[in-house]
Amino acid sequence: MPVTPMVLGFRTSTYAMNIYRFGTNRLTARDGFVGVPAEYYTPVEQYAKNNYTQADIENALALTWINDQEYAETIAL
Repeated sequence: MPVTPMVLGFRTSTYAMNIYRFGTNRLTARDGFVGVPAEYYTPVEQYAKNNYTQADIENALALTWINDQEYAETIAL
């Protein structure tokens, strides 16, 4: 039986902050960043949707810290 990786809250919030507020990481590997582990992708988007303002999320898009698809996914949650 495969082991499911554990998603830790403190990592989720840190990844979200680094992506949506500081631009020091990306959801997926690009721009020289490694991105987040696959199991954190949706939880990070969910955290951002629940804890950041629309302006924060739009700013991350405008600064290309997230792309159009990631923006749409975040807003849709």
